[in-house]
Formats: sequence, structure tokens, C-alpha cells
Amino acid sequence: MLSFPRRTRPSALSLHLDQRLVVPVMCVSVTFIAIVDGAITTVALPSIARQFRLTTAALDGVVVVYPVCLAMAIPASAWLVERFGAKRVLLTALTAFLGSSLLCGAAADLSQLVAARAVQGLSAGVLFPASAALLYSTFSSAEQVRIARYMIVPQQMAPAAAPVLGGLLVDHLSWRWVFYVNLPVGLPAVLFGALCLAGHRGHRPPRFDLPGLLLSAAALGTTMFGVCEGPNRGWSSPVVVTALVSGAVLLVAAAVHQLRTRTPLLKLRLFANRLFRDTNLINLVGLVPILGAMFLGPLFLQEAQGRTALESGTSTFPEAFGVLLTVQVAGILYARVGPRVIVGCGLTGVTLVLLLFATCDEHTGLWTFRAYMFLLGIAMGGVFMPTTVASLATVDRRDLAQASTLNTVVRQTGGALAPAMVTTALVLNTPASAAAHPPVSAYQHAYLVLAALAAVTAVFAFTMPDGPARAAAGGTTTISRRSVPLRSRGARTR
Repeated sequence: MLSFPRRTRPSALSLHLDQRLVVPVMCVSVTFIAIVDGAITTVALPSIARQFRLTTAALDGVVVVYPVCLAMAIPASAWLVERFGAKRVLLTALTAFLGSSLLCGAAADLSQLVAARAVQGLSAGVLFPASAALLYSTFSSAEQVRIARYMIVPQQMAPAAAPVLGGLLVDHLSWRWVFYVNLPVGLPAVLFGALCLAGHRGHRPPRFDLPGLLLSAAALGTTMFGVCEGPNRGWSSPVVVTALVSGAVLLVAAAVHQLRTRTPLLKLRLFANRLFRDTNLINLVGLVPILGAMFLGPLFLQEAQGRTALESGTSTFPEAFGVLLTVQVAGILYARVGPRVIVGCGLTGVTLVLLLFATCDEHTGLWTFRAYMFLLGIAMGGVFMPTTVASLATVDRRDLAQASTLNTVVRQTGGALAPAMVTTALVLNTPASAAAHPPVSAYQHAYLVLAALAAVTAVFAFTMPDGPARAAAGGTTTISRRSVPLRSRGARTR
């Protein structure tokens, strides 16, 4: 007979399906849909511009509104999961995401498209933390290491496949199918989740922190807008400067409020846990050189070398295979050597590969570039999974929704900083007379900047305390200096 996590009410069909199979299927579907949607939209921008008789630059709002609204929705996700249960929140957010995708595809003008993209962003801001909370409440720390080896597949394949899929849809159908494509995957996922996911009842959470939501949403949304628009409008632009300064002030105000209130919307006190704090800092800073390299590669191939979009896509794709290979090895070694060594070595590898990229010029062959991308993926595979699993190793199960929310905030911030730093590095090393076409040397300097940042993060990673993470991966966890079995915390172990 199956046992379910606490506060779980199994549906009629879920009695016959192991939640350890149902939950990963749902999380994989949600992750794939959300990641593909975020990466595929840029492919359709030129076609959308022609449809609405606008310049591509005028469509900036279509791109920027998504991460801004996503950031604004994240703070409320943990409270929603606690109040209504992960299943209800996940399915509601996924339904809203699919509905807004339909509206995006049917948009008659730019304003309708931007409004629908805003709803997409708000939905995605709830989807990511809700799916993560569901996953980590179903599996123990030891099991999370094993399941992460499979969860990494859609996370890597989605951004790699999105440009190719987007190009095919735009060329052979219409830009509207870039949004419609979410429905064939999402609707079966909603039906599957409604029938098979065990119903988490939720409980009465603390009083809703409305001031905390307003401050956090305004701070994250404003900061994200400034970071996303900085490279486009210029960092000295009055709009960007105002957004960044306002965002910084609001972030301080939000942090002070969250730390003083008894029932905060974002439990910032979790950062008092050193392992949680260190892994999130590594995720924040370490994601910048990793995602920055992924952003810089296509630009270098197409702008500096004059390659086609197809050549660019097939040359950056090998990174995904490198990640998939390393994650399998990291999953086996995690409990033996600990996340500190794996993450530190992974970031050291990222540093060395970025130095190799810095030697590329207009004569570098595609297969050489592809080999570097594969090596980058091998190094990256030692960073993502270990930091995520270790960050939750010593967090109380009652705080998993809050911890997942904070993890999402950190990752989204790092994801926004990466292209901003790359673009800024390119601009600073490009003569004013060649602003539209940065020289090869500008790309080389950008890779060197990313390598330096990766090196600093690698040094910090080797100082991370990983004893509790190793203990949790081995089937025990340290609480108040006592090692107790995970089963005593309500988690199933094999």
C-alpha cells in the first residue's frame, strides 16, 4: 500500500499510481513548457514585427514584461502553496499559463500581446516554486540526488531545442504557433495532474503579509526591469538609473520588513543557515558566467564570424550532452565526496573552458567551437544539481516551499544578470564607431570577464560546508547537532 507525504489526500486514480512517478512527470512537463516558452519567443520577434508593422526594437516589451512579471509573482508562491496545497496551485498556474499562451497566439495587436505575456510571466512565477516544492516534499535528500540525474534532461534539452523548434514553426506555420505549441504539451499535463497527483490539503498559513508582497513584488519587478533594459537603453539612461535605484531602495525596505515581521512572506531568516546561504550565493554569482557564455556563444558565431543561425544552433547544442554526462557521474559521487568538491571542480572547469573561448577568433572552426561547448557542458554539470540539492539538505520540511521560492528568486536574478553583464562587457570594449558590430577582441574580453567571475566563485565554492549535505544524501540529516534518520522527518526512504 502506498504511503503519501503528510497533508496528502490521494484521489481515486492516484491510489494506483506511485507519486514518485507522478510527481517527476508533472515537474518535467512544467519545466519543459516554461523553459521552452522563455527561450522560443525571441525567434518569432522579427515575424511579429512584420505582422504589426513595427521595428524589432519596438517589441522590447514582449520580451521584458515576462521576466518582470515572473519576478513579481514569485514572493506569493510559497504562501499559496502552504494555503492551498502544491497540487491545486500548480494546476491553477499551469492552466493560466496555457490560457495566456492561447491569448498570445490570438493577439490582434502589440498591446494585447504584451498583456498576455504579462499573465504568462505571473503564472510562470508561481509554476517554478510550486513544482520545486512538490518535488522536494516527495523525495528525501538521498533520493533527490538520484532523481536530479533525470530531471536535468528536460532542463538542458528545452533551451537547446527551443530555437530550432521556433524556427520551424515560424518558417512553416506562423509566429502564433510559437505560443500555441504550449497547448499540445500542457493540456495533457493538466489532465494527468488532475487525475493522478495526490491532493495536498494545505493548512492555514500565517496571516498573509500584504505589505511584504507589495514591497517584494515592486522591488523584484523594478530591479528586473532595470537589469533587462540596461544593455538596451544604456546604463546611464534616466529610466534605467531610476529603476535600479528605486529597486535597490525597495529591496532594502522589503528585507527590513521581512526580517522584522513575525509572519514574513519571504522567510529571509533561512539565509542564516550557512549551507543554504552559500549554495544560493554560488547559484547567484556562478550562474552569470555559465549563462553568460551560453548567451555570448551565438552572438560570437553569428556576428563576429558571420555564421548562419543553423550553424550557431548546432554549434551550441553539444553543451547539453556534456551536462547530461557529468550529472550522471555527479549523482554517483555526491554522497561520497560531497557537493563542495563537485561544485568547486565544476566551476574551476568552467573557468578553464572560458579561457579557451577567449582564444577564439574569426578563423576558429565550428568543430573547435563545438568541442569547447561540450567541455563547457561537462563543467556546468558539476554545478547545477549539487548546489540545488545541497541548498535544501538542512532545511526543515515545513520550510521547503519558502526555500524553493527563495531559490527561484536567486536563479531568476542570476539569469537576468548574465546577458546584462555580457552586453555591458561587449559595449565597453567596442569603439563608438563600431557599436553595431563589436570586434572579435570585444568578445574575447567578455569571455575573460566571465572567466574571472567563475574563478572567484570556484574559490568560494571550496569553502562551502558540506558535511550536513553528505549526511542527508546518505540517509541521515543533522538537526540541532543530532543525526537522525530522514524517516523520522516524515520522508520515505528506500
